[in-house]
Amino acid sequence: MTTFRRRIAEWRSPSLRRGILWVPQWFPKTAVVCGSQEVAMAFPHLQQPSFLLASLKADSINKPFAQRCQDLVKVIEDFPAKELHAIFPWLVESIFGSLDGVLLGWNLRCLQGRMSPVEYSIAMEFLDPGGPMMKLVYKLQAEDYKFDFPVSYLPGPVKASIQERVLPDSPLYHNKVQFPPTGGLGLHLALNPFEYYMFFFALSLITQKPLPGALHIRTSDCAYFILVDRYLSWFLPTEGSVLPPLSSSPGGPSPSPAPRTPAMPFASYGLHHTSLLKRHVSHQTSVNADPASHEIWRSETLLQVFVEMWLHHYSLEMYQKMQSPHAKESFTPTEEHVLVVRLLLKHLHAFSNSLKPEQVSPSTHSHATSPLEEFKRAAVPRFVQQKLYLFLQHCFGHWPLDASFRAVLEMWLSYLQPWRYAPEKPAPSSDCQPRAVSERWAPFVQENLLMYTKLFVGFLSRALRTDLVSPKNALMVFRVAKVFAQPNLAEMIQKGEQLFLEPELVIPHRQHRLFTAPPFTGSFLSSWPPAVTDTSFKVKSHVYSLEGQDCKYTPMFGPEVRTLVLRLAQLITQAKQTAKSISDQCGESTPGRPFLSWLGFYSTDTNSCYPANDLDEMGQDSVRKTDEYLEKALEYLCQMFRLSEAQLAQLTLALGTTQDENGKKQLPDCIVGEDGLILTPLGRYQIINGLRRFDIEYQGDLELQPIRSYEIASLVRMLFRLSSAINQRFAGRMAALCARADFLGSFCRYHLTEPGLAGRRLLSPVARGSAASRARGPRLSLRFLGSYRTLLSLLLAFFVASLFCVGPLTCALLLVLGYLLYAVAMTLLTERSKLHQL
Repeated sequence: MTTFRRRIAEWRSPSLRRGILWVPQWFPKTAVVCGSQEVAMAFPHLQQPSFLLASLKADSINKPFAQRCQDLVKVIEDFPAKELHAIFPWLVESIFGSLDGVLLGWNLRCLQGRMSPVEYSIAMEFLDPGGPMMKLVYKLQAEDYKFDFPVSYLPGPVKASIQERVLPDSPLYHNKVQFPPTGGLGLHLALNPFEYYMFFFALSLITQKPLPGALHIRTSDCAYFILVDRYLSWFLPTEGSVLPPLSSSPGGPSPSPAPRTPAMPFASYGLHHTSLLKRHVSHQTSVNADPASHEIWRSETLLQVFVEMWLHHYSLEMYQKMQSPHAKESFTPTEEHVLVVRLLLKHLHAFSNSLKPEQVSPSTHSHATSPLEEFKRAAVPRFVQQKLYLFLQHCFGHWPLDASFRAVLEMWLSYLQPWRYAPEKPAPSSDCQPRAVSERWAPFVQENLLMYTKLFVGFLSRALRTDLVSPKNALMVFRVAKVFAQPNLAEMIQKGEQLFLEPELVIPHRQHRLFTAPPFTGSFLSSWPPAVTDTSFKVKSHVYSLEGQDCKYTPMFGPEVRTLVLRLAQLITQAKQTAKSISDQCGESTPGRPFLSWLGFYSTDTNSCYPANDLDEMGQDSVRKTDEYLEKALEYLCQMFRLSEAQLAQLTLALGTTQDENGKKQLPDCIVGEDGLILTPLGRYQIINGLRRFDIEYQGDLELQPIRSYEIASLVRMLFRLSSAINQRFAGRMAALCARADFLGSFCRYHLTEPGLAGRRLLSPVARGSAASRARGPRLSLRFLGSYRTLLSLLLAFFVASLFCVGPLTCALLLVLGYLLYAVAMTLLTERSKLHQL
């Protein structure tokens, strides 16, 4: 410890007075030095100077990262809690960054083992659930220290509730809200060390913005993602019980459990509507330790912190306001955020499913059940369900219509399938058929009815607005259809809807306002004898708690949703035909055309392929995958909603999705108006999504069309000026030659007039009206000489001639002679075709 004592004498050094902060070696060396005012804002906890803190700050500048972590381990082991209390807020902020995002800390979201193996292993060992940092947390926890956390950095609904002096419904905030003293900066929470650490850890996912170079880092490989997985496995174990806190010394005191309000028993949290829980923050009940909570208080705190910080950004009132098209988004989650939430949901399912079979049924529950077992049963419905539903509703309604929605989709599907994370292994199926969903999961499906039905309708509305020709979008439709088509799942959903829609003959209407969240044990409903009524009550309570008392429920298997499914089936059929058409077009044009067009035998058509999707970039294999995804998705939808082939064929014909006699694409859906074709709403949808298109041709002056990528810009401009001068000077003579009726006139017309001008299709009414004004006389065009392929063809001809000892002049004469023969033949063929047309 001589190093730290020596550093105490250096506290007055100029560098420390500037407030240099601790950053890892792999972190970019930018903006490390900040002023004293910024340091005070970043560390509001430091009221009096700590010499240990000053020494650690100095070492953070002068020592490498590995040495600093070793020194911290020694400090945590050797120094008393009184000294460690002063460095704890600074250490937490230096690791996870400041709440305002100015200080990035160790940047755990970008730290990867394959990029920085040494720093990665040291950081993971230091922050491990059984590592030195947690030892520090438990050491301070034993002394009952409290740390201030500003309310202004909490999620929006929580912050608004506390600022209005209304106690939030989550027990995480009970007995923690502190009023500011006279002249104070604002409301804050008094958190114990474990809560303070977890608050910073969870919020760093949101407050810390990744560096620009970290956009292509896989989230699952980052230190933050792996730490989340370790904390979940440690504090929410699927096997055994939660490991006891590690004592910093063999005979040291064990940490005291987090207090819980005795007036609100464990199984009753969340059973009251928010309107009934609007207690003033000044009326918080007294704090008394519950001995039974000693086993799981850390597990409960961890789950509540993760759910509150990651999901509780939308309240029911805020969600209802967000339905307005003029509403502004208050919080926008990132793809990384969604992936971490999915990890939480998967682990929670495994945690809840780790209950023994005899412990799952509420009827077998007794007071002898351990708190951990009770926590497993109540964790998902009590803490997660409502906040996750609002979070998913926001994502479904506001996420961009691109492939990044796959992260939200997989998070949703993971929650809908708890049976995938059950400990029992599915029996192997000999006929490769999907395994039926067991009746054991019927209560889960019914008590999460809106998660299945309303979010499915939300996905349908998104799918109807996306380009299903894209393989990524087709895959998402396939994934949803495959999950919902699992045997017995649709029947469970229908049963849940029947329970919700049945008349309220037994349950008084007012009961819904008293029990608006699903219960977690049988104690609250033991007085209701009919089992069906009991289940119906649970389903109704679930819907009313998530959507409010005045919700209008749309049945998933009702006529409205069925109409949407039929429309999606029509679009799937259209997309399959479009993908096949694109494949055929690219297959016809690809094999020999590029080389021949380079040599000048084919004209380049920039409109020959669809630019509205990614099939052109991914090739034929992508077309095959798209067709497979859409084919299976259509099959699954027909199974779920019992659609017949006759219905699909009739609706396909009604939309005009069949191909014409030549197997080519038809025009977009239009109606004939006074000025020509007018697009219908369906036609606009077909164009936007690349399902159909008009055959667009250039109708202007060919000499004035934009310079192509295969042309030399300066040479094209020079040749245009030269040809314009020639045409202006010899316009009369060229007109006279083209007017002759003999072979010379035909020869001149073939070279000096635009071919096919009169036979072009003019699809635009405006173009049709101005066609006469664009009639031009004979003229010479030299633009073909400005093309790379023309010049390359000439160079190639001269090179081949030189191999046969043919000089440049002789080669040029042979080329001219060959072209004259070609032009004579083409003139004769052109004149003969005109005679046949007459």
